[in-house]
Amino acid sequence: MSESVREVPTFVARGRSAAAGLRVSARPTAREWWKHSAFFLLTALTMTWAGVSFALSSAVAEPQVAAPATPLDYLAFIPKYFALALAAEAAHAYAHPRFIVEGLKFAAALLSILLAHESGHYVACRRYGVDATLPYFIPMPPPFMAGTLGAFIKIKSPIPSRRALFDIGVAGPLAGFLVIIPVACAALLTARPAVALPPAPEGAATLIFNDPLLLRLLAGPLGVKDLPGIEQSPFYLAAWIGLLVTSLNLLPVGQLDGGHAVYSVLGRRVHWWAGRFAFLSMLTLTPLGWLWHGVPSGALYVILLFVMLRMPHPQPLDDRDQLGAARQLVALLTLLVFALSFLPFPITIK
Repeated sequence: MSESVREVPTFVARGRSAAAGLRVSARPTAREWWKHSAFFLLTALTMTWAGVSFALSSAVAEPQVAAPATPLDYLAFIPKYFALALAAEAAHAYAHPRFIVEGLKFAAALLSILLAHESGHYVACRRYGVDATLPYFIPMPPPFMAGTLGAFIKIKSPIPSRRALFDIGVAGPLAGFLVIIPVACAALLTARPAVALPPAPEGAATLIFNDPLLLRLLAGPLGVKDLPGIEQSPFYLAAWIGLLVTSLNLLPVGQLDGGHAVYSVLGRRVHWWAGRFAFLSMLTLTPLGWLWHGVPSGALYVILLFVMLRMPHPQPLDDRDQLGAARQLVALLTLLVFALSFLPFPITIK
């Protein structure tokens, strides 16, 4: 959902000096500020509606749509169902404003995580004089994908050194994780036991969000004894999605943030093998997710990694500089963040 995308070829002119990292990056124009702000506000709107949809999941009955009888009916069935469902949600939320407040909490928390992630990348780019766009936020019609497909920046000039590549790569997930921690604490400090729902109709599926290690480690000290039994509040959902985004970005593949870190620390050859190992591991786990959890959730990882493997990794202008002991420690910290965020099977359907 959140990554840095590069438009720089993998080959660069070796005549350029590593001192290119000292150049001043271009500042965003007024038009770019307007464009990116518009996408941000539109994403805030769709995410708020997604948060309202989450809060209303058991409060609004499914719309009654006549069974399709003609080919035209089949084509119109999904749009009609979707429109009626959104209309019912809007009417219920208007009559009960507390659901709008819940949506605003969700959007504010998740937007803060994504904004911190992309700002980390952007600030690191400016520090090294690398041209980069402001963050692009991608709205998505609610309630699909939490109202957003995430955010990204485009890097438009070569990376000057391995140190710059490392700093730009890890700055995003580390900054986002720093925001996830208070959001997760807020979720657990305000946690309430889940309301007992009527038995589901026979054959109906129940969606279960499995808890990443960070939430499980924080639950006990913050007084939550039954983490699976708490209500899925806006802060919980934002922290859960933020951890999923962080884990996806830290997979050691291609141009993902984890790929940049592995390339910087261990070199191009290890980066190549690490990407293929991660892809094969997720491919192996996908059928196990279907058997054990009722959903091939690993397919999300497989599709993402397949795309990333086909995108060549940009080579820094200076590929020989050493990271130093401090960055090696940051690399271990980044690995810890990945362990606290990653779940091979994020969702269970029963």
